[in-house]
Amino acid sequence: MTKGLAMRGTWKALAAAALAGVLAVSGCGGGDDGGDASQVEVFSWWTGPGEADGLAAMQAHFEKTNPGTKFVNAAVAGGSGTQAKAVLASRLQNRKPPDSFQGHAGAELLDYIKAGQIEPLDSFYEDNNLKQAYPQQLLEQISHQGKIYSVPVNIHRSNMLWYNPKILEDAGIDGPPKTIAEFITALKAVDDRTDKVPLSLGIQWTADHLLENVLLGDLGTDAYNALWKPGADWSSPAVTKALTDFAEIMKYTTQESASSEWQDAAKAVVDGKAAFNIMGDWVYGYYVNPGPNGLGKKLDTDFKYAAAPGTDGTYMWLSDSFTLPRNAPHRGGALAWLKVAGSKEGQDLFNPKKGSIPARKDADKSLYKGYLEYALNEWTSPDTKLAGSFWHGVYASNKWHTDIDTAVGLFLQNKDVAKLQQGLAAAAKNSAQ
Repeated sequence: MTKGLAMRGTWKALAAAALAGVLAVSGCGGGDDGGDASQVEVFSWWTGPGEADGLAAMQAHFEKTNPGTKFVNAAVAGGSGTQAKAVLASRLQNRKPPDSFQGHAGAELLDYIKAGQIEPLDSFYEDNNLKQAYPQQLLEQISHQGKIYSVPVNIHRSNMLWYNPKILEDAGIDGPPKTIAEFITALKAVDDRTDKVPLSLGIQWTADHLLENVLLGDLGTDAYNALWKPGADWSSPAVTKALTDFAEIMKYTTQESASSEWQDAAKAVVDGKAAFNIMGDWVYGYYVNPGPNGLGKKLDTDFKYAAAPGTDGTYMWLSDSFTLPRNAPHRGGALAWLKVAGSKEGQDLFNPKKGSIPARKDADKSLYKGYLEYALNEWTSPDTKLAGSFWHGVYASNKWHTDIDTAVGLFLQNKDVAKLQQGLAAAAKNSAQ
C-alpha cells in the first residue's frame, strides 16, 4: 500500500460512518462469467475539453484490445454530472441500464447499492489482481459490507486555486493568498485596482464547489471531516464564520455566470478577464491540452496554481469510477470495459489528458509533468492530510448532495447566511434518517 495512505487511519472510520445504516444488498459477486460482448454502452459525463480527450484515448485502447466489441459512448454533457445523473436515474428506474456508468467513489454509490442497481465486483477484482493495485483506503471508500462496487479510474484534487499572475501583479498582490482572510483581501484589491473580475464562477454547482473549499479553508481538515460524521454540529459558530466568509467571497464573483460551465469560468483566468478561479484539477488538462478541445496554455506564463486558500497540505480528493449495473444488456462488454478502466495502460492513457492522476499505485510517473507531478507527490506524501469532497461524491449521498444544492440555490437568491446554515443543518439531519 502507498506509504502516505497507509498512515491515514481516520479514513477507515470516516468510510464506516458514511456507510452506516445502509441496507444489505444480496447478489452475485461480479465474477467474469461472460455474457454478450458484442458491444458496450459506457455512460459518463465526460464531454468537455480534457475529459473527452481522456475518454477517447481509453476508448481507442479498448477498441484495440477488444476488436470484436463495439464501443458506444453514451456521455451526457454537463459539468460534475448534474445532467447525466438525472438521465441515468430515469434509465435505471425504467430498467434500461447502460452496460457501465460513471459514479464518484464513496457515498454517492450508496444509493445505487441500496436500490440493488449495481453488482459487487469482488470476483472481478480477484481475477484481475486489482486489490493489490489500489490503495487500501480507496478500496474502503468504494466498498459496502466488505464488497467492492466500482473500478476507480483516477484521483482528482478538488481544492485548487488557479490564477492569472499578471492580474495579481497589477493589483499589487505578491502571490496566491494562503488563508481565507488573505483571499478576501486579495479579491478586494483586484476589484479596487483593476477592471478585472476578482473570482470567476460558473453555474450553480461551481458555487457548491466553492463552498466546500471555503469550509475546508476556514475549519481545517479535522473539523471539516467531522462535519460528515453522524451528529455533527452544522449550527456551530465556526460554521457560521465559514458561511459568512463564503457570502463575502461571493460578492466578488461574476454575477452573469448562471449559464456558464466550469470551462468558461476557468478560461476567464487565462484570457486575462479574471484573477482567480477555484476549481478541481481537471482545469489543468483543459488549460494545457492542445486544441481544438484544449487551450494550449503554458504553466507559469498564462496561469499558475496553488492550494485553495487555507488548505495547503490537505488533499481534498475525489475519484471517478465505473460500475457494473445489474442486468447490463452486454455484460461481457461491460466486464471488458472495466478491465481497461482498471488497467495501468488505460489509466496512464486517460489521466494525463484528463488532468488527474491514476487511482492505481503503479503509474508511470514519467508521464505526469507540471502540475500532475506535483499532484502525484502530494497524494502519496505521508505528510499530506486527506479530506473528501462532498460535492463530488465522497462524503454526501445523492440525497444529501441534492439538499445541499437546494440550500445553496436559495442562498444565491436571498443572500441570507442564517438561512443557508439552517438549510445545511437540516440537510445533514435528514441524511441520517
